[in-house]
Amino acid sequence: MKQTRQRVLGALADGPVSGPRLADEFAISRAAVWKHVEALREEGFVIESDDSGYRLIEIPEMSGAALELGLDAPFEIEYHKVIDSTNARARTLAANGATDSVVVASAQTAGRGRRNREWESPPGGVYLSIVCQPDLSPAESPLYTLAAAVATTRAARETGIDARIKWPNDVLVVNENDERKLAGILTEMQGEAGQVAWLVVGIGVNVDDPNIDGAVGLRNDQADKTEATERNAIETRIFVQRLLEEFDALRNNTDAILPAWRDNAITLGRRVRAQTPRGDVIGQATDIESPGALVIETNDGNVRIHAGDCEHLHQT
Repeated sequence: MKQTRQRVLGALADGPVSGPRLADEFAISRAAVWKHVEALREEGFVIESDDSGYRLIEIPEMSGAALELGLDAPFEIEYHKVIDSTNARARTLAANGATDSVVVASAQTAGRGRRNREWESPPGGVYLSIVCQPDLSPAESPLYTLAAAVATTRAARETGIDARIKWPNDVLVVNENDERKLAGILTEMQGEAGQVAWLVVGIGVNVDDPNIDGAVGLRNDQADKTEATERNAIETRIFVQRLLEEFDALRNNTDAILPAWRDNAITLGRRVRAQTPRGDVIGQATDIESPGALVIETNDGNVRIHAGDCEHLHQT
């Protein structure tokens, strides 16, 4: 049903197209065509009909069908205006065997970040969780977190802002001496010693800068006020599609993930403090190694940090 509706939508986007032609092309009844059109209208699509047939006039900013329309990546998308947690819903889908599924919401009521911290998820953001069944070992799973950070950064930079990656899982907007959080990433997985069964990559992005402490939004921080970037920046649908397309390209070319992360990182070359279970590590961040370890040059030599919080320090 959903696949047929998406094909009908694609035909309408190339319209006008008549009901009989749609029925013949997709081997369904004219009544079924009408039901698909009405369902799309209920989802927010503006579809007009006249003697020449159906014509798609307007696409909603956010809906599952809208996000899939023109998406150059093999994801099936489920959209919620409000949900408790996209990661929780994605885990349910994964446990039921789903893959290449994405749960998207405009607000969450029970969002969580790393170490079970509360993640503010008010209206004005976009929160999405990608369900995958990658051919990876559990030890390699951090590569998907890096890929998500790169994908988010690239999509954000296409809107005209200077987005950069802060290790381990944040995307920042950089303005002169100011660094403010744009997005965070939380990856969860289930698997055995040698193989990931499923992996969920959760990404939360502030779009409208909803007064979250220390955060900035895409729409509220346009570096280049050209018509193209303004138009692209306010189209959340396009931003989400570009993020998913970039993520898909990286997961299919894992050798490109680390170089891309380095190219988009703000942490490398900075003096940092990494908070780890064994204590703080202070020094200069010099590199990242597979599958995501931060290399810090200290007075006692290089230290590799596989997990922890990282603070950018003022240069001395």
